[in-house]
Amino acid sequence: MAKQVIAGAVQERDFFADVMDVVRRIPRGRVTSYGAIARCLGAARSSRIVGYCMNNSHTVDPPVPAHRVVNRNGVLTGKHHFATPDRMQELLQAEGITVQDDRVVEFAERFWDPAVELGL
Repeated sequence: MAKQVIAGAVQERDFFADVMDVVRRIPRGRVTSYGAIARCLGAARSSRIVGYCMNNSHTVDPPVPAHRVVNRNGVLTGKHHFATPDRMQELLQAEGITVQDDRVVEFAERFWDPAVELGL
């Protein structure tokens, strides 16, 4: 992910592409946070940049399940970047995740930590 060694030199990878790669790995029925993705990529203070990446995730192919990324409290802060304000909640509920008042119920149980799960 974050760095590749090419012919003895270290080359930085595209942060946007790395974020998309992590988000594509979030299992169905699980959620993670902007900060967890940032920490996983070695950029712990870049959760806002992860959020900006999610705002543009609809432009990439293959698609990314951006609805599975919420804030550190389980709140659907990115919901306004979907086709309708309810679309993010609808997608989560279709995966068996309960959402109440724009917040993932049982957030701790549904939380997927990419640093742990991907061993990064």
